[in-house]
Amino acid sequence: MIGRYALPEWEISGFVEYIKAGQKQGDMLLVVPEGAYAARLGNEASIKQVLNLTMGMYYSITFSAARTCAQEEELNISISPEWGVLPMQTMYSSNGWDSYAWAFKALFGTVELVIHNPGVEEDPACGPLIDSVAIKALFPPRPTNKNIMKNGGFEEGPYLLPNTSWGVLIPPNIEDKHSPLPGWMVESLKAVKYIDVEHFSVPQGRRAIELVAGKESAIAQVARTITGKNLHPLICSRRCQQFMRRVNGCRGVRRQGHDQSSLRVEGQRWIQASRA
Repeated sequence: MIGRYALPEWEISGFVEYIKAGQKQGDMLLVVPEGAYAARLGNEASIKQVLNLTMGMYYSITFSAARTCAQEEELNISISPEWGVLPMQTMYSSNGWDSYAWAFKALFGTVELVIHNPGVEEDPACGPLIDSVAIKALFPPRPTNKNIMKNGGFEEGPYLLPNTSWGVLIPPNIEDKHSPLPGWMVESLKAVKYIDVEHFSVPQGRRAIELVAGKESAIAQVARTITGKNLHPLICSRRCQQFMRRVNGCRGVRRQGHDQSSLRVEGQRWIQASRA
């Protein structure tokens, strides 16, 4: 695309290519998950859009991305003054596309969303493909008198793109206050996946978390407890096997509380829904 405003509603910088579904790159067929077109970001290329937000609120950005021929691709996403680098070395879906979530707190009413490819490849056509960018306001839940875990059922989380069946990846090492999954921290070096009941087997409610990297996936939360009072964490899980048909039920562990207690959930490719 030639010209800073060649892509409607976006401002582009560097080598940005408009990709049509079914277009070929050598022997590789480029698939677009939604609609008919996507944008490819070449070396040091970026797309930018101005957003009007409510200052002080938390938001989550969701977008779909696909790797082309480069193996070490990553994306830099920023909302001034915050930014984050999302690794794309591992792809989790069968069609080559994954959706990613990144959260932030709006410090200004008007901000610029920038999606930037920081990579430098010999072939600029090896840059990642971008499609379906969305933003959602997050309303962090509070603990109740029945459940001291915040967002225990994972019902509050990033926007799930319609007509997609692979969920949304929440990147590793996200700080709790800016997590796309309010109340929870992704402690592991691998991402976890936010999923819905329409496309996955969810034990209860409409949302759950899939620990896609097995033992390398972990989420955690620090909860306020009363010293000496017994706690009974209850974790409902379903094993990710053929069509999610093997049910492992709910497991409870009784423990004694302190001033603060932490619950860490890690697994071997399990889908988790947590309730205390």
